[in-house]
Amino acid sequence: MDTSVSGQPQRSVTRHEFTLIVASSFGALLEWYDFYIYAALAGTFGTLFFPSGNDTVAFLASLATFGAGFLVRPLGALFFGRLGDRIGRKYTFMATIVLMGVATVGVGLLPSFERIGMLAPALLVALRLLQGFALGGETGGAATYLAEHSPAERRGFFTSSLQTTATLGLLASIAAVSISRAAMDEAAFRSWGWRMPFLVSIVLLAVSVYLRTKLAESPTFRDMKRAGRLSKSPIGESFGTWGNLKYVLIMLFSTASGVGVVFGTGHFYSMVFLQNTLKVAPNTVNLFLAIALIGVFPCYLVFGWLSDRIGRKWIMMLACLLLAATTQPIFHALTHYANPALEAFQKQAPVTVRADDCRFTLFSAPVTECDRIRAFLSASGVSYEQARPAAGEGASTTIGARIVQGSDRHALEQALIASGWSPHADPARIDAPMVIFLMWLLLLYLAMIYGPMAAFMVELFPARIRYTSLSLPFHLGSGWFGGMLPFVVSAMAVARGDVYFGLWYPVTIALVSFAVGVLFVPETFRRDITQ
Repeated sequence: MDTSVSGQPQRSVTRHEFTLIVASSFGALLEWYDFYIYAALAGTFGTLFFPSGNDTVAFLASLATFGAGFLVRPLGALFFGRLGDRIGRKYTFMATIVLMGVATVGVGLLPSFERIGMLAPALLVALRLLQGFALGGETGGAATYLAEHSPAERRGFFTSSLQTTATLGLLASIAAVSISRAAMDEAAFRSWGWRMPFLVSIVLLAVSVYLRTKLAESPTFRDMKRAGRLSKSPIGESFGTWGNLKYVLIMLFSTASGVGVVFGTGHFYSMVFLQNTLKVAPNTVNLFLAIALIGVFPCYLVFGWLSDRIGRKWIMMLACLLLAATTQPIFHALTHYANPALEAFQKQAPVTVRADDCRFTLFSAPVTECDRIRAFLSASGVSYEQARPAAGEGASTTIGARIVQGSDRHALEQALIASGWSPHADPARIDAPMVIFLMWLLLLYLAMIYGPMAAFMVELFPARIRYTSLSLPFHLGSGWFGGMLPFVVSAMAVARGDVYFGLWYPVTIALVSFAVGVLFVPETFRRDITQ
């Protein structure tokens, strides 16, 4: 018999509770769908909205713009968190979903760089900031609302349904982008087809708004309002008193930063790495990721359920430890199974760039020969060493036994091909089951930490300042550490000339998160959240 923590028989989910879960989760699904479309089209946006002439610079700029939406999330967390603690959970996270939907449709209507010049990336960044601002209030609101409606002994299981929406949102975005690509040729997709996934989100927005109008206010908030216990200054109480601030800081540097890098590595960077470094076709990557997401979907609910029985803390901390221990081996294995020719090329034909005018620039075209060589090699997914040239010699690149003088892209590409490199991964040599398994493994770590996390966040803070207190550290940790992860990891790899070097970033953050969590995170799963 299925029993609760107290040993009593556990009832099934009622129709009312199911409605609450669906309404809360569907809105979150739309939020994540909107956010993920950009991630799926980051490579396309690099060419549409940024100056042409350097693929690496355009790609990094598109990733930085993607990350900008995460950077502004803490501001949204403060703004909407205060509203949620002052005027109610329901109306606040109704507003967030409308803002998110408007921003997403706006991206689908934007003119390209070719038509309006630098105004195009400026408007794109503005809309991304609006998306991030709205999302800053969504997660905390949905988690607080649903947790305050959940049975105490099943809070982890109920709120883990919210975390599945990130998976469903990504699946929906992959489906929308893949269908759009399949329905037309590449020229048409780049011309106007990329807009379709953004524009169809208006249908999801209408459904989400309708569902949320049917929701009642949280019973915990109603009771506090009736008793006159609402906070007059949620921001001051949350961050101005050490008793609460210490838990904000503990959450920020443990579970929030941990979920950020686990999320960024599994959901985003694995996709970026396969497409841009290993040169696997985008639709193939989307298919692999979709299968892995479907496979991991029930694990969110399993770990939420398990956290109701054995606690939240150690499940979440184990996820951080596993990510730190296995990230480098997993990405090396992805190369082995997704593009074995690239792996063999790097072993048989090491690449060395000899130049003394190397600089590291992110948002401008390369000026020197060294810059142009490094930009080309990075865009080609090739790791390289750097060395100084002999006195009086110009820049050159050694590729195995071949030497290319200067920075001519055609000459460099021909030397790479002659040495065994290929501009595309060979579909016949991709070990699809192993690639899918490795992607699933990264996503499993996310389910471990993300499944119990909504319940943990709600239980960590008092009801009167809960929305504000949990929203800011969550979005600082997940947004700043995780949202900028694809950009930081890619930039580190470009700067070092090693496609794996940037992966030390999530490894380091995960280790810090594990250490702080083990030492300072309390166990919360038996706490009363009505006070």
